[in-house]
Amino acid sequence: MIKKDDLELKMKQFDLAMSPPDTEPERQYFYMAKAKKTVSELTKKLGRKPTFCVVTFGCQMNARDSEKLAGILEEIGYIDNGEDENSDFVIFNTCTVRDNANQRVYGRLGVLKNYKKKNPDMRIGICGCMMQEQSVIEKMKKSYRFVDLIFGTHNIFKFAELVANMLESDDMLIDIWKDTDQIVEDLPIVRKYPFKSGINIMFGCNNFCSYCIVPYVRGRERSRNPEDIIREIEMLVADGVIEIMLLGQNVNSYGKNLDEPISFAQLLQRIEQIEGLERIRFMTSHPKDLSDELIAVMRDSKKICRHLHLPLQSGSTRILEQMNRRYTKEQYIDLALKIRREIPDISLTTDIIVGFPGETDADVDDTIDVIKKVGYDNAFTFIYSKRTGTPAAAMENQVPEDVVKRNFNRVLETVQQTSKNRTVSFLNQDVTVLIEDMNDQDDTLVTGRMSNNTIVHLKGDCSMIGTLQKVHLDECHGFYYIGHVID
Repeated sequence: MIKKDDLELKMKQFDLAMSPPDTEPERQYFYMAKAKKTVSELTKKLGRKPTFCVVTFGCQMNARDSEKLAGILEEIGYIDNGEDENSDFVIFNTCTVRDNANQRVYGRLGVLKNYKKKNPDMRIGICGCMMQEQSVIEKMKKSYRFVDLIFGTHNIFKFAELVANMLESDDMLIDIWKDTDQIVEDLPIVRKYPFKSGINIMFGCNNFCSYCIVPYVRGRERSRNPEDIIREIEMLVADGVIEIMLLGQNVNSYGKNLDEPISFAQLLQRIEQIEGLERIRFMTSHPKDLSDELIAVMRDSKKICRHLHLPLQSGSTRILEQMNRRYTKEQYIDLALKIRREIPDISLTTDIIVGFPGETDADVDDTIDVIKKVGYDNAFTFIYSKRTGTPAAAMENQVPEDVVKRNFNRVLETVQQTSKNRTVSFLNQDVTVLIEDMNDQDDTLVTGRMSNNTIVHLKGDCSMIGTLQKVHLDECHGFYYIGHVID
């Protein structure tokens, strides 16, 4: 992240008739200046500033990437109108964890094709995890020739360079990297919220769970230097951010590949020292390497939120082995209960997959047993999605759809009951709530989150957004509370 004034000074230093620098991020500053000149000419042609829209599919890592795309587009002269059909430049930042995400992208592209016919100046770009699949690229070349720009997850830092080249060409531009060890700092970002922000602390994944496409599309683990992370958070806090979310496919692996290794727990301790920062969140944690050191740091922290997302995926040791998760049912339960003993007010949430190849009713019984013993505050429950290129996709004994749906409903019912039991335990307590937005259903209410991530609705107005409020919890409605501010 870089301050706007500093970036503009850097962009002005370039002679655009010269060759671009070879070093990063200076090379991208050069291309931002170049693209800005082209967009200025487009502005004169249109008689207005050209518009853009970034549409994000998938996880919070993608959401953070989209903020980087938006930051560069605004810097070169586009304005965000939030409407993909009516924008001059549309970017789809894609996810490929489940097949339905791919189908949604194809459907949206079909709609945009007609809008592009009406607007000859319209540009369409697609990036993200879905673009790292060769079969997708071949489909784009064959059936979606109207797309202007295609790139993947590893070269998102090159976005300014790609846009500058795209604006000077009428051909489809494809730039896909198989992998990278590069991490480029100090690029512009536009945040969705002024008071909270996601922070990438690492990229990629080394775990190779047998059902998961992520290591193949995100690449191997790469950790950012702690000094760069601290510097970015300090800049965000100076700009009004009071809550940060540390992001990584497995934050517990942070720092292992650095020249001077540092543990995730040690990074958290350094971040906690930053004055003005009120809340620290993070995700995701792999159970196989969640350390006692991390539990102790969370327990003793005044800023780390009382919420831990700890994906289970299955409660069956047999299925966990097939998934390559590298822990057993018993090890997971012991870890979860240890966390509950050390941090009694912690909220534990999880991910569960139903219908993994070879899964039986007895395996699902094991999953239900774990849910009951751990008592999750919430769970994201998914039906197994076959992803070409993963070991699980080639496994025999794919579970029939009717069996999967029946077991999915069994798991969901158990999760809902345990979640309600956990949520209601805070009734009539006084808690601190970060007010995040106006309520979607009632404009006399604002909506916020407790430290444990539980939603709270209360009377208020827009002046409260971004503030921490002391709130009494009056009513529990299953998964959220109604409360009031304590004077």
